[in-house]
Amino acid sequence: MATNSALQNQSVPSAVEEVPEFTAADALVDMLISRWGVRHIFGYPGDGINGVIEALRRRRDEIQFIQVRHEEAAAFAACGYAKFSGKVGVCLATSGPGAIHLLNGLYDAKADQAPVLAITGLQYSDVTATHFQQDFDTVRLIGEVAPFSERIMQPAHVENMVNQAFRSALAYRGVAHIGIPIDVQEAPASSGHYALEDQPHHTSGDYTVPLVFPQHHDLLRAAEVLNAGEKVFIMAGAGARGARKEIEELAEKLGAPVGKALLGKEVLPDDSPYTTGGVAIIGTATSQEMIRTCDTLLLIGTSMPYTAYYPRVGSARGVQIDLDPARIGLRYPVEVGLTGSTRETIQALLPLLRRNENRDFLKQAQQSMARWRALMKAQEESTDVPMRPQVFIGAVNRNINEDAIICGDVGQVTHWASRHFSIRGKQQFSISGTLASMANAIPYAIGAQVAFPDRQVIAYSGDGAATMLMGEIATCVKYNLPIKIFISKNNALGLIRWEQMMFLGHAEYGIELQDINFAMIAEACGAKGVRVDDPTQVDKIVKDALAADGPVLVEGAVDPFEPVMPGHIRPGQAEHYAKAIRLGLRAGQPAERRIALTMSRQLHELNPKDFRLLSESLESGAPEAFVEQSASDPSGQEPQASFEIQRQSALERRSGHPEK
Repeated sequence: MATNSALQNQSVPSAVEEVPEFTAADALVDMLISRWGVRHIFGYPGDGINGVIEALRRRRDEIQFIQVRHEEAAAFAACGYAKFSGKVGVCLATSGPGAIHLLNGLYDAKADQAPVLAITGLQYSDVTATHFQQDFDTVRLIGEVAPFSERIMQPAHVENMVNQAFRSALAYRGVAHIGIPIDVQEAPASSGHYALEDQPHHTSGDYTVPLVFPQHHDLLRAAEVLNAGEKVFIMAGAGARGARKEIEELAEKLGAPVGKALLGKEVLPDDSPYTTGGVAIIGTATSQEMIRTCDTLLLIGTSMPYTAYYPRVGSARGVQIDLDPARIGLRYPVEVGLTGSTRETIQALLPLLRRNENRDFLKQAQQSMARWRALMKAQEESTDVPMRPQVFIGAVNRNINEDAIICGDVGQVTHWASRHFSIRGKQQFSISGTLASMANAIPYAIGAQVAFPDRQVIAYSGDGAATMLMGEIATCVKYNLPIKIFISKNNALGLIRWEQMMFLGHAEYGIELQDINFAMIAEACGAKGVRVDDPTQVDKIVKDALAADGPVLVEGAVDPFEPVMPGHIRPGQAEHYAKAIRLGLRAGQPAERRIALTMSRQLHELNPKDFRLLSESLESGAPEAFVEQSASDPSGQEPQASFEIQRQSALERRSGHPEK
């Protein structure tokens, strides 16, 4: 048995470390750094990718490896990095399950057209397709999400594949993937062999962003349609980012209000005299009304998917500007499609347009937006208990910096983010848009903070979404990322509840969440955690959190029964609500009475006509919702009283255990 001194002697490294041989993995990492300027990579190590991990270790002074707690978060972080910086985001995972875990974040990048490169390990070449552990054809699997997904065959193949992957990610504005077997990673770069018809270093890393212009005769056709319109409405999306000045000039010339698809939220500041805020079900009543009554629709860089919230087909003429010709006419039968880069296309179009001297449509939108903004402000300043979610997000919105990066999440919080984050200055905003995946906010914020270490970055999430990748709080702590995380906590999958009720007329089921103390979770991870449920204290707590050093999590306990309501409710939606409440009451769910009351309150605020519509539906379809009940407050304190009512209504807690 060795003595302690012998063990110590065995563990002491040589004073002169042998210079390791330059491997294929070293060549790959060298190309990331020197050819494509990569300085950050998000990932998780494993035996299938450890050759690349070692190469990253050797170059750690030139490229930072950010180790996340789940590979899905690595892909989300790379996507957020790409969205906010405009550069290619890079993520890394091991073979088999590691690569498979990347997929959700990679699909997010594909859906929202963010350039991301995924690097994954593959098993040893000689055991491929032999049912070996973690041997799965992830090149083919990821090929569905990535237009470029290839295996590096041997060291001489590295240069070609890395250059092609980056060019594909940039050119197609999406995902590229390269897989590299373990034995290839470790192979000496000098062992590569070239075909007789090939030569080394025949590819380059040069890439320039193309500018695309529509043809002049198409610009003339578009101008004819727009000049003929008296009530023009502009819908701008993510493809219009960076063209703020041009879009405001366009809106001024056409007398056109501008609605913003969610991914285009930062296109115009929300105090612009031209904007009507968000569109569709999470948008403003003003946008909904202007779209309904316009005679001409101009789509710019958007394919917002909810076609029910476009003008009725045939009621408005249409023009569309998009870089992707395949998107032209996808959502609305436009007469003219202009395939081109947004800013340059608008600049070419503006001289062909006449000023619309009739400003009535724009003035109508401005007057409506003044009322809408006053209503949103009143909701944000409510002192009702339990605290309304609008109060919590309103405090965040008021106090963040003029250049803050806002990472929203998916769920009921998307609704509040669309309406209550008022973009100003150089603020940026994004979310998992087309994929609409929950749990993107914190990883997005990690990617954004790594890209912009000197800017304020916030993540705004619901408790359902935040729970999914909660381990990334520890990532923020490990890398001292001063991200401020705001969790709107209602112990429910709030959006799913309202979708069950409003769209389908079903009673709520399976949506109540077990209570979690997120502030304590944050503290356990090494971050600062704070909880607030008092609307009179929320401003101070938010200000203190934003001013604090390092990562901070603020848990805002909000009214679980605050509903998601569109700008205007339709008769069918009101009838579905009434049916759902009736079914819930008959199933013994006491929360339904509270839901009926909060729905009525919000509709009374939003639109008296819609309030009457809902009231009539409830009175005829669920009259028992308004039967006076004796007060029964299980705790006497809010928000716990509301959480307890919600808990009692959770039929899934009784599932499989019928009451006798």
